[in-house]
Amino acid sequence: MPRMNGSILVGLAIAGTIGALAYPVVYSYPHRDDATKAAALTGETVNTQWGPLTPLDRDLIVRVRLAGLWELPAGQQAMTRSTNAAVKEAANHLIVGHNDLDKRARTISAQLNVPLPSQPNAQQQGFLDQMTSASAADYDKVWANLLRTAHGKIFPIIATVRNNTRNSLVRQLASDANQTVLDHITILEKTGLVDFETIAEGAAGPSASPTGPPPPVAGVVPPNAPALESPGNIPVKSQPSPTTPGVVNTNRPEAKDPNTVGQGG
Repeated sequence: MPRMNGSILVGLAIAGTIGALAYPVVYSYPHRDDATKAAALTGETVNTQWGPLTPLDRDLIVRVRLAGLWELPAGQQAMTRSTNAAVKEAANHLIVGHNDLDKRARTISAQLNVPLPSQPNAQQQGFLDQMTSASAADYDKVWANLLRTAHGKIFPIIATVRNNTRNSLVRQLASDANQTVLDHITILEKTGLVDFETIAEGAAGPSASPTGPPPPVAGVVPPNAPALESPGNIPVKSQPSPTTPGVVNTNRPEAKDPNTVGQGG
């Protein structure tokens, strides 16, 4: 009997050990996304296979999604309400650009487990309401300036994320968004309706270069700056990127289908 009791105790000990080892695995599988979800709420940085994902990274993904949620319908509205060919061309760029960016943002959100909104925020809905309520005479100008102002505000944010991110997926999204936003800024300005004075007043702030050159003085001609010179006779093969004035090249590979991409895929 003592020998049997000893065997039972040994068996129980082994079963307990196996259970203790198995518990973290069994528990962790259904809770494998908890850390990422918690980080999204608390503003923490989480590690992914593509590099650290920071709050600023997640914010850009959400901003790209939000931009499409109001700028796409704004483009569609202008295609039906405006009679201005330049406005319709700009609207076309918005529709194409945000369809593409939205697909990329949704793909990345699936891979990185970043939740996305499905409705524009209150400010963006307000922009759409202003466009809708604008008279036929004012519509084109209201439309162009609301969109140009919004694109101008997101532009430096994209650059900041592109410079700082350590996540390769976010870095590519920032590159694509930078290209598309510059295209939209350019095509909106080509309408001839953008009020640059109002935009400059809204962006007024400290100088980007407070220690830079003094302002020009009337009647004083500054000396010509010397040309840049390469140090030594170094052979180079690259050429400046080809561009057409007033046109931004947004050609890039087709985006993945977000419905076929899962987290970590």
